[in-house]
Amino acid sequence: MITINTLSIDGKSSKVEISEKVFSSEVNEKLISHVLYSQIANKKLRKAKTKQRGEISGSTAKIYAQKGTGNARHSSRKAPLFVGGGVAHGPKGDTYKVRKLNKKEKKISLISAISQKTLDKKLIIFEDFQTKIKKTKEFNNFLKKNKINNALVVSDLNTKKNIELSLRNIPNIKLIDTNYLNTYEILKYEKIIFTKTAAKEIEKRILKNV
Repeated sequence: MITINTLSIDGKSSKVEISEKVFSSEVNEKLISHVLYSQIANKKLRKAKTKQRGEISGSTAKIYAQKGTGNARHSSRKAPLFVGGGVAHGPKGDTYKVRKLNKKEKKISLISAISQKTLDKKLIIFEDFQTKIKKTKEFNNFLKKNKINNALVVSDLNTKKNIELSLRNIPNIKLIDTNYLNTYEILKYEKIIFTKTAAKEIEKRILKNV
């Protein structure tokens, strides 16, 4: 376990113990790069679509006899070789192959990304917000006071309800709950902020099957 200071909106500071296995583990940069590449590729919109030979309407009859003509063997006019035929190896729209990642790759890359933030001193723990903050100005002043201007805020569900209205219009700050945390989102922002409960939830989720 490692001990880290927490921040609270009223200025009071305390300490919390978090797991080294999650927040200060060995960083696997090669795996981070692989997972990041896959996640970015899977996010891309693929609207371009060409028809394969099986999607072209028309006769499937051979255009001429297979033997005896002296010409090359051909099937129907739907072959990619002919004008008006299907397109070989063209874009396939939404059916494009998705780059799959197994659970172990996702888990280790998540640990590595979080640990890299800890190593760079870009990880912050907030005390849970027990009361609702309605004004953006109030939360923005809190961030400015702690020199936070580009961050991913990972919150437990109770805190999320209390701060999402005041946080959503602040530029370069994104709020998500623990269920949506992934390597891409962590590396997209300069700092990562966990509420105390969210940090414990992430620990429990990652270490569950270790």
